[in-house]
Amino acid sequence: MMNALLLVVLALLTAFQQQDERPRQGTYAITNAKIETVANGTIERGTIVIEGDRIVAVGTNVTIPAGAEIIDAAGMEVYPGMIDSGTSLGLSEVGSVAETNDTNEIGDITPHMNALTAVNPNAVAIPVTRTNGITTVIAEPSGGLFPGSAAVINLIGYTPEQMQAGSARLMVLEFPRKQQRRFFFGGGDGERDDPDKRYNDAMAKLDEIWERATVYDRIAAAWDKDPTGKDRPAYVPEMDALRPVLAGDLTLMVKVDAADDIEAAIEWVQKQELSNVVFSGVSEGWRVADKLAEAGIPVFAGPVLATPTRASDRYDRAYDNAAIMHNAGVSVALRSGETENVRNLPFNAGFAAAYGMGREAALEAVTLAPARMLGIDADYGSIEVGKKANLFVSTGDPFETQSQIVTLFIDGFNVPITNRHIELYEEFLNRDAGRKQPVEVLPADN
Repeated sequence: MMNALLLVVLALLTAFQQQDERPRQGTYAITNAKIETVANGTIERGTIVIEGDRIVAVGTNVTIPAGAEIIDAAGMEVYPGMIDSGTSLGLSEVGSVAETNDTNEIGDITPHMNALTAVNPNAVAIPVTRTNGITTVIAEPSGGLFPGSAAVINLIGYTPEQMQAGSARLMVLEFPRKQQRRFFFGGGDGERDDPDKRYNDAMAKLDEIWERATVYDRIAAAWDKDPTGKDRPAYVPEMDALRPVLAGDLTLMVKVDAADDIEAAIEWVQKQELSNVVFSGVSEGWRVADKLAEAGIPVFAGPVLATPTRASDRYDRAYDNAAIMHNAGVSVALRSGETENVRNLPFNAGFAAAYGMGREAALEAVTLAPARMLGIDADYGSIEVGKKANLFVSTGDPFETQSQIVTLFIDGFNVPITNRHIELYEEFLNRDAGRKQPVEVLPADN
């Protein structure tokens, strides 16, 4: 009787543990795998050893520590976790419900706002995203000229602080857009409808803000150097937030798309003598790729899965945009620009690869290239000893829809491959499960 009771208890405990399966760190050895390191080529039938949050060994002749949990990846491939260089993941849940959207703040000039504080670690789209091999994303604010700073987050953690990928963040500038003139016949306010005036006013406002920030920085720096006998300058949070950008310590991410606007942004950046800059979006970068290359400005390009920006353009211009810039010598990382469908980043990369970028460059554009641009390549972007254990095991090329992610590590945590989509699929896969007799399907009434 006692043995039977013990077996029941053990069965219940096992069922509970399976239901309560959570990400966990430990010592793991992924063996017999084809390893795409990105930084150092491909290793056939290699082993990766993970301890805590780090990769401690990679190669073909690796000693597996005693007690390590073995993951046999024979016939499978291992890749670094992919990085999406532009999303609103974690900042928006249901587009039509205002209370679940926190991508922008009231006001046009809010550089002191940090998107990290608004990230929801429990967003339903996060596990949907990571089970497609995306382990790190830029969560960026929007709206206004300076909407705030974007956060770089790993897709695991119970708090935004736990999710932050180091201290990486970027100041966002929504660069003013030129608009084509529209003609109105009769009535209306001609001045109000003048796109040239709107653009010039926006540029004047940008220059004014930047001049104020420069003056504020000069005054604050003088006080920092010698505060004796001087009154402390008044604290202005908007201006104070721009000081690291002026010093080159914080990357300025300029969101810009149209060719004319890209040229204007290049001119403005050079006028301000800014060196730590990256352009984001650049959907018409292909039109001015040589100028971007000459200016030495890296780009977060995408989405690739998009339609052309002009009716006269070829159907595949969005597909080969990244390739044209890359082939011109521009440093390119890829972004999905999505919230719910960040999971499609590998397919954006697949299209970029197929339309002239090549698989190797496209893989780097979602791994090591963005890590370098973000200044986190010492920890992320490739499979190397000493780096963070952000990687996944796949049944094949992750750019192909038929490939399945079977094992996932983020920050060294072995993350269960589950999400709402998988749960719904399994729930409805066998709808007669548990029934003694299937429900009879009656013919429709005529």
